[in-house]
Amino acid sequence: MSNPDRVAPRRPGTVVAAVAVLLLMAVGAVAYAVTNLAVAGGTVDRFRAAAEDTGAGGGDIDRVAGLLRGSTVLAAVLGVLAALLLVGLALGLLAGRPGARVATWVVAGLGLLCGCCGLAVLVGQRAAPLQLGADDRITADLLGLVGDAYPSWWIPLNAALSVAQILGYLVVAALLTLPSASSFLHRRPAASPSGPPTGYGATVSGAPVSGPTPWGPPAGLPPSS
Repeated sequence: MSNPDRVAPRRPGTVVAAVAVLLLMAVGAVAYAVTNLAVAGGTVDRFRAAAEDTGAGGGDIDRVAGLLRGSTVLAAVLGVLAALLLVGLALGLLAGRPGARVATWVVAGLGLLCGCCGLAVLVGQRAAPLQLGADDRITADLLGLVGDAYPSWWIPLNAALSVAQILGYLVVAALLTLPSASSFLHRRPAASPSGPPTGYGATVSGAPVSGPTPWGPPAGLPPSS
């Protein structure tokens, strides 16, 4: 006969929905990292072609191109690490660990901050291009060509992903505050089976307990002949 205390509680829909959103965001992070690496080569080539018409030196062009490649690789690595973190949080929520909810709230707060900052940077780049001093005029011109070197759909895609990231973290954080999620993540562990009762015929710390037993005469009396 099965022990009802050992039956795993059913996961509420709020937790399942939060896990689904986290996994969807993890897939999106990996897809973005792969896409970013895929377009990096063509972006650098278009940047170099446009930079040659500015009269900038080869060293300046190589420096900005290296910065472009390095930022692309760094963004891809961070995207994969973020995806692994989201998967780990999702598994913790499915297992009903209370600490997973707290960790998810912390990550959601950081994700909201990063999403808002990324969206602000995209808007700022379009509204107010980078302005440097006269000595860095060439570097400013080259950096201004980087945005145009990306495919035409790249900037709108980044803006859409930033908005989706903000909404996704908000939805996950809100779902985990609902009562059904709280009761599931704060449930008590199943009670462990009790040991054998002590009493007549039982032993404590290896010593026999005095008293009648069903297998012989009372302790201290010689066996009957």
